[in-house]
Amino acid sequence: MRYHACRIAVSLSLALPLAGCATGVKSQLEVRPWHSINEFRDQRFADVADPWEGFNLGMYRFNYYLDKYLLIPVVNGYEFVTPTFVQHRVSGIFNNLGEVRNLTNSLLQLKGGESATTLGRFLTNTIIGLGGMFDPATRFGLDRHDQDFGKTLGYWGAGSGPYLVLPFFGPSSVRDTGGLAVDTGITYGIYTALDPFADTGHSFAISAGVASLEAVDMRHQQSFRYYESGYPFEYYMVRFLYHEKREIETGKAPTAN
Repeated sequence: MRYHACRIAVSLSLALPLAGCATGVKSQLEVRPWHSINEFRDQRFADVADPWEGFNLGMYRFNYYLDKYLLIPVVNGYEFVTPTFVQHRVSGIFNNLGEVRNLTNSLLQLKGGESATTLGRFLTNTIIGLGGMFDPATRFGLDRHDQDFGKTLGYWGAGSGPYLVLPFFGPSSVRDTGGLAVDTGITYGIYTALDPFADTGHSFAISAGVASLEAVDMRHQQSFRYYESGYPFEYYMVRFLYHEKREIETGKAPTAN
């Protein structure tokens, strides 16, 4: 989760030590084993629209089991057999391909300077960086600007809508889920039009392999692990942090008076 990163980090630094304190006093005080979020309705992390909380909690746990029994073992195996140098090159290629999404959404948000920077990054890393395996663009001062269609919708005034947990992708919202669908559609359309493996005779198998590798690399680059925060209300804290992060990124976060 490039999880305004300062505000998110401050939130985590304040929240996570609470779990450590709770663990330290557990042997001395009698504590109830279960708590309800209803006890904390006046806290800010409860101020996120979540009408489908039951479904989302179930999906959050589903993602935990998906991680535990499938994704993380696969990622661990990938990291074990693949040299770190190669891991970085693979991540670089997929990150470079992601610049197409960044460029599309920067243009849709009418951000001319950012669009030029992103295009410069893509061309530089594609040509000089050998398809993105290396990142000379950053050394040239062309910083990455992560964009997606959910941010584009927010830029043009669309509210986030209710919170929603997606299988595999995790925390989202109605707006961001729609944005993900559009970004995926655009990417698939470009890929289908180019069809880089058409002449191999094994286009479907190669495409499936590349998609699988992309999914493994995506989880490899994400350091978050379910239920390792030690925070007793992890679901609600993740929900709050995701919501705040997206509000900041779309310029909708409340400003201090």
